[in-house]
Amino acid sequence: MRSSSVRSLTTPLAASDVADLRAGDRVRLSGVLFTARDAAHQRLADLIAAGRPLPIDMAGQVLYYVGPTPPGPGRIIGSAGPTTSGRMDRYAPALMALGLRGMIGKGVRSAEVRRAMQTRGCVYFGAVGGAGAILSKHIRHAEIVAYPELGTEAVRRLEVADFPVMVVNDTLGGDLYETGRQSYARAG
Repeated sequence: MRSSSVRSLTTPLAASDVADLRAGDRVRLSGVLFTARDAAHQRLADLIAAGRPLPIDMAGQVLYYVGPTPPGPGRIIGSAGPTTSGRMDRYAPALMALGLRGMIGKGVRSAEVRRAMQTRGCVYFGAVGGAGAILSKHIRHAEIVAYPELGTEAVRRLEVADFPVMVVNDTLGGDLYETGRQSYARAG
């Protein structure tokens, strides 16, 4: 990580926003995030394969791999913690080709996805797994915009304020998981 400061970014993200980020950078996102998990990704992939428009424009967007729980009384959304990102790896390059600029989840990404991030100018942010209740406090509004029949896996439009994430993979090939393991090995 370059410094202990936190970057604040507003979505949608420009190419210049992500080009300046490096693995290990702490970021607070404000603006709009879209949610999508396995079932929604399959439907998006089917639309892409058929040459049909997607229900959301991917240009500059950030996808959050989450299936939030139902909201409690007086709440906007339930717990909203990240899911394992590797399950979306087969779909990610095609979405990046449509202008996707960021993805949020947990866990490592495949070599193919990391190469596509470098080619397409996209970053992968990590969110803390197990902290869904805390993360949901940064969500100011939530609405289903596609595939309501998928329940928790429907595509949602989330308005967020200062949503805390860390850059795991950057546009230059930096990988926080690799550098973290190397740092740990040197310290031991």
